[in-house]
Amino acid sequence: MLIKDIHKILILLAAVLFGSGAQGQENMKTNSNGPLQLVFPSESEWNVLYEGKEINFHLQVKGGKGDSIRYNAVSGLTKDMKFDSLGHFVWTPGFEIADRINTTKSFPVVFEAQSVTGESASREVVFKVNHVNRPPQIDELHPFYVQYKTQNVYKIDMGAVRDQDADPIVFVPILDQMPEGMKLSAAGEITWEPSMTQFTTLKKGARYMEFYVEDQPSKARTKGRLKLDVTQMDLAPDFTIIPQNSIVRSAENNRINLRFTLSDPNGEDDINTFNFVSENKRVPSEALVKNTPTSYEFIWEPGYDFVKDPYDTLAFNITFYVMDKAQNKKERTVRFVIKNTVDESLRDTYAFNLYRGALANAWSLLEQMTEKEVELKKAYSRAKKGKRGRSLLNASLGATTGLAPVIAKTDANTRGYITTIGGTTVATVGTLEATEVIGKSVNGLLDRFNYVMQKKNELQNKGDVFAREYGQKSARRHPDFIRRLDEFKALMNLSGLVALELDARWENKKDATDNALRKTFKDYVPYTKDEN
Repeated sequence: MLIKDIHKILILLAAVLFGSGAQGQENMKTNSNGPLQLVFPSESEWNVLYEGKEINFHLQVKGGKGDSIRYNAVSGLTKDMKFDSLGHFVWTPGFEIADRINTTKSFPVVFEAQSVTGESASREVVFKVNHVNRPPQIDELHPFYVQYKTQNVYKIDMGAVRDQDADPIVFVPILDQMPEGMKLSAAGEITWEPSMTQFTTLKKGARYMEFYVEDQPSKARTKGRLKLDVTQMDLAPDFTIIPQNSIVRSAENNRINLRFTLSDPNGEDDINTFNFVSENKRVPSEALVKNTPTSYEFIWEPGYDFVKDPYDTLAFNITFYVMDKAQNKKERTVRFVIKNTVDESLRDTYAFNLYRGALANAWSLLEQMTEKEVELKKAYSRAKKGKRGRSLLNASLGATTGLAPVIAKTDANTRGYITTIGGTTVATVGTLEATEVIGKSVNGLLDRFNYVMQKKNELQNKGDVFAREYGQKSARRHPDFIRRLDEFKALMNLSGLVALELDARWENKKDATDNALRKTFKDYVPYTKDEN
């Protein structure tokens, strides 16, 4: 009976489970009626990344009233990050982001979600990218040709060994892979004097020795391999140029630096000469500098007069060559293209002289105005005292005129004489009193004094602005400098300055030194060697 009804029991259980699942979905939907929120991956430290390793996730939301969501990144998205409106984010941090010194770099990104109902939610996520060290890389090396009864020396070509993280590298020997008597230094120099047995074995066929290239301080290793072979002839020496460019383009007054590493299959002692031949005879032979027997540098700085006007550029070839004792030679040609360049230092010096000369003229005029100001102050004081004296004189002469008829009552000639003198004197004093000729006019002196003060303050203010605005050579290179210079100089050539009664023959007893100019114009900047 139980077996017959078992299918009914299973149907009943399925209905119960379906009802409970529906209830759970209804609960989640109810909870989703809360505010719109962004949901990121739940793993701990999911935002901690490593160089070269991809991060890939889908941004989600919970809550909100709408079902259609559009995602975007408000800020912080770099060109390597891929993020679409569906919330799909993909990014593979490059190996150049961090390094062995700055091992971690942060990238804050603000994500935002918007629903069709207008709800929005945003959140900032800080991606922390950790540095991943990469082992060094080794290209194929030139074979190591050895001779019998000779201390053979081989320098591993540093142009064939590199570290993409720019870490220092050292060479580590693998002792069980090296022939007996061979030595490998940390700098990559191999020395070996093969025995008769070893040399005979090599004559039967080439052999290989292995070593490690290790970066510092991570000590990541890459295995390298070097071919060992014998030579029965005097092979030609060779050299490498760093940088390996067949054309060198440079401007005048710009330093050119080429580095050379020499090698000889028969050993360094077999190298006899390393030099160059230039099509342009103005390239000095002293430009080639010898550091060691196998290391040279070409250091040359063409001057501003190297390319003559009206040419824009000057091109020529230089052939570098190395020669051994047997006159075997290896040469390489490098083409140099030198561009004609304006000597900015001369232009800057000229502009500075204009700048300083204008301020020096303004300083001298201010000094002359200061002397005129003192002179007007003294004249004003004397004029005020003279006005009081004229009032007393007028009263005295007036009394004398009134006494003339009393003194000479009977003598008409005498009375007329005194009256004439008295009358003339009274008339003259009245005229003087009206025009204030005795001494100087108080009002006129005060007007001139105020005018001097006004022009002095105006010139001081304009000079301060000019000194501050064009104190740096970059500002004086601007086209507006000449126009502003003319405006400033015009301020010192106004026709109104004639009213100041300044002496055209006046000479300043002080020198317009940098300290004097800086004391008057606080923002004045002298010409320095660094600026030149």
